[in-house]
Amino acid sequence: MNILKKTNTFFQYRFGPLLILVLLLCAISLLTRILLLAFSASSFEWNIINILKVFLVGSLYDLAAASYAIIPLLIYLWVFPSKWYSKKLNKILLIAYFFIVVFTLIFNAISEWFFWEEFSVRYNFIAVDYLVYTTEVIGNIRQSYPINTILIILFIVSALITYLLKEKILASATVPMRFAKRSKLLLLFLLAPLASYFLVSHNWKNQSRNQFVNELSGNGMYDFGFAFWHNQLDYNTFYKTISLKKAIKIISKNLFFEPINLNGYSTLRNIKAASPEKKMNVILISVESLSAEFLGSFGNTQGITPNLDSLAKKGLLFTNLYASGTRTVRGLEALSLCIPPTPGQSIVKRPNNKNLFTLGNVFRSKGYNSRFIYGGYGYFDNMNEFFSQDGYEDTDRNALNKKDIHYENTWGVADEDLFTLSLTKLDQDYNIGKPFFAHIMTVSNHRPYTYPEGRIDIPSHTGREGAVKYTDYAIGKFINEAKLKPWFKNTLFLIVADHCASSAGKVELPVDKYHIPMIIYSPAYIKPGKFDKLVAQIDIGPSILGLLNFNYQSKFFGQDVFKMKDEQQRAFISTYQSLGYIKNNKLVILDPNKKVATSIPNFITGNAKPVPSENWLTEEAIANYQTAAYLYTKNGYQFK
Repeated sequence: MNILKKTNTFFQYRFGPLLILVLLLCAISLLTRILLLAFSASSFEWNIINILKVFLVGSLYDLAAASYAIIPLLIYLWVFPSKWYSKKLNKILLIAYFFIVVFTLIFNAISEWFFWEEFSVRYNFIAVDYLVYTTEVIGNIRQSYPINTILIILFIVSALITYLLKEKILASATVPMRFAKRSKLLLLFLLAPLASYFLVSHNWKNQSRNQFVNELSGNGMYDFGFAFWHNQLDYNTFYKTISLKKAIKIISKNLFFEPINLNGYSTLRNIKAASPEKKMNVILISVESLSAEFLGSFGNTQGITPNLDSLAKKGLLFTNLYASGTRTVRGLEALSLCIPPTPGQSIVKRPNNKNLFTLGNVFRSKGYNSRFIYGGYGYFDNMNEFFSQDGYEDTDRNALNKKDIHYENTWGVADEDLFTLSLTKLDQDYNIGKPFFAHIMTVSNHRPYTYPEGRIDIPSHTGREGAVKYTDYAIGKFINEAKLKPWFKNTLFLIVADHCASSAGKVELPVDKYHIPMIIYSPAYIKPGKFDKLVAQIDIGPSILGLLNFNYQSKFFGQDVFKMKDEQQRAFISTYQSLGYIKNNKLVILDPNKKVATSIPNFITGNAKPVPSENWLTEEAIANYQTAAYLYTKNGYQFK
């Protein structure tokens, strides 16, 4: 009773509304955590330690988030004098403010649920990225969910909660307090966010081998703020390093080359072919979210990729290829720059990324017309600016007339319309006698999973399987139409995923969520078969140039896999801050705070068994990532 009485007394105190705000945020955060835990029960590692960690560490992050959330209300309660509080307007403002707060907190909880459903993580770098592209993201949400119904229900629930809290909120409205005392209390309360900023570590939650335990121990709002303020990670500051001289020596040894020593720290070397160059056309199709597990060639029994499976039997199927990252922009970086993923944002989206050493620039130096063709608006993820300034002629959905679009959603036109546009552009190059290299990026295999009706036997907007099968249909249609072109016989087709459909796993970097397919198809030049060696996504560019017997000076970190020795097999996988290096069936992970961990991954389930780190393997991982970051920041990855 005494506790209840004291609590009621506090609500009548001038700064009482702060307590209401803190309790609201913590209660909604706790409920969100419980629901996410229930949703992920099968992937959670259940034991008492993990349960305590989730709720105790999670509560600390909830309080840290609350300490920042109280700042606007704290300033409001400090600024206005007591006599002003007796006015009706103040009561209206306080109630309106708390309605907005309740609405925002519940809206955030719902958003976290959808984000978790998609990525199985709390807000992170992806969420910050999405904040920039409101047109696509809001459009995707509206097309994927009954957003109007959700907002109406949310409005009603928020109004009801605010009404029930009305008396508590207004209890302090008539409490007088001098400005000097208000100022002292302001400074006292501001100690909370200051303590959170200097004392709370974002790494407290990352103490378990189970990734779901770590993520559930966090707070979405706190994690979003952290990602917003730390969207660039300087490699040398946050990651383990070795001397640059040693790093270059390791890379040159692994790739069997003698560097052309311009400044002492460079991967520049001469690539010489034993046979004459082939002036073949090249079409590189990067497919949105095409996990290897979707293809019948990898054991899928749903029959959703009949065209790709047919091409896999007629071409060369890569069975052991791994994507660099978990987003399209990372796939584009790997396919164009052929460089390991540097921490933070993809280079495609960073400043100082003009005239870099790209696959497009190499083809252009050989007299090709290099193209990047995208079915959406190319301002998304900075695609237009990057590709147009790095050796490619850039084309997006703006090049299509309305009459030429059979279907479109927030992400872009239907893949069949993208391929129709591509054929038009490729015909133009052929007609003027220019060999072409075209990188075509699809969009249809993406939530809300909508596409033209009548193309396949799965109705539009019913799920991922339908989107995969529609993209497969569009690729099959494109290949059949290309066969009728005079340039077909002299063209090399490569079909590869940009990344997998899901990145969620029980461990930090689940290797199975990076396994992607690639098919090289050219009936006159490529014999049917399978390529089973371990391949990194950054190896695709140099391997294309190797198939064409190109002589050139290279800065690529990727290698020609058709010439690599067994000991050269390795792959790179990453999130925006965890950098993985796969070699000899082991996975080295470099993390901020100069952490290094090694495990033996299960390539089927994605799970991993921790093992002691080996110095030589750790140094190989560091050498690649450190040098890649160094060359970008020091303008050492320029084309000329």
